[in-house]
Amino acid sequence: MILLIEQLLNGLQFGVFLFLVSAGLTLIFGIMGVINLAHGSLYMVGAYATAIGMQWTGSFWWGLLMALPAAAFTGWLVELVIIRQLYRRDHLDQVLATFGLILFLNELTTICFGRAPLFLSLPETLSISVEILPGLLYPLYRLLIIGTGLLLAFFLYLLISHTRAGMLLRAGTTHREMVEALGVNLTLLNTGLFVLGALLAGFAGALAGPLISVEVGMGENVLILCFVCIVIGGLGSIRGALFGALLIGMVDTLGRAFLASGLRLILPLEFADSIGAALSSMSVYLLMALVLIFRPQGILPVLGRVR
Repeated sequence: MILLIEQLLNGLQFGVFLFLVSAGLTLIFGIMGVINLAHGSLYMVGAYATAIGMQWTGSFWWGLLMALPAAAFTGWLVELVIIRQLYRRDHLDQVLATFGLILFLNELTTICFGRAPLFLSLPETLSISVEILPGLLYPLYRLLIIGTGLLLAFFLYLLISHTRAGMLLRAGTTHREMVEALGVNLTLLNTGLFVLGALLAGFAGALAGPLISVEVGMGENVLILCFVCIVIGGLGSIRGALFGALLIGMVDTLGRAFLASGLRLILPLEFADSIGAALSSMSVYLLMALVLIFRPQGILPVLGRVR
């Protein structure tokens, strides 16, 4: 039971982490109509900014603070130079342009920092574990990620659904000419939204730095999972992105933890381990295929407005 609860917490932490990246991605596509394959590169920028900040200051907190303006500035520059030219272009042009941006940013990172991975260490105050239940110790840093991600999810919901800026953004997706005729600068709003998505991705990269190695191309695998979250949850839906991310986090974590051991009950050991490893790595994509078959619009799609 203790192992099950621990893995459930791991799945929740992984799901919240995926939400931080996929929330910006689903907003950019759902509201702006732009497919940004380079969103994972903004995640990488946040991780590298944290690593460099820690090397300069010796403090994880200063590194975390440096990641936010670095990701925001990179997002603003990308939107100004590239994305702004793609708003009225078709999705194929957006895919090709942002894929080229991935290659450019990866090579630029290699030139600046090399290909050797960087490893971050947590401060002592975050390196401890807390006793959640009798006999169950869980890392404080992972609990911090869970709490921060859920708070940000609530903030995004309020921002998009209950503020004037969110109302204008939602109106601009379906009645762009009318909103612009009323004197609203939608270009400025779109820039702000893109920078917000970059901030979320950079913040996720900063939080991921102490858990994984910081290296060139680290955003691509996360980007694939985030697209899966968006497809499952529903394009453009904040609630859908959160639900999809939590579902993917649970399925992936529990599959890797228990699928092989469950198959050992009915299959020989060597077959159970090999089949279990293969199925656990495929489980999220099988889930996406089932959702696309039975509910192609996603589990919590947008119905008339971004939610």
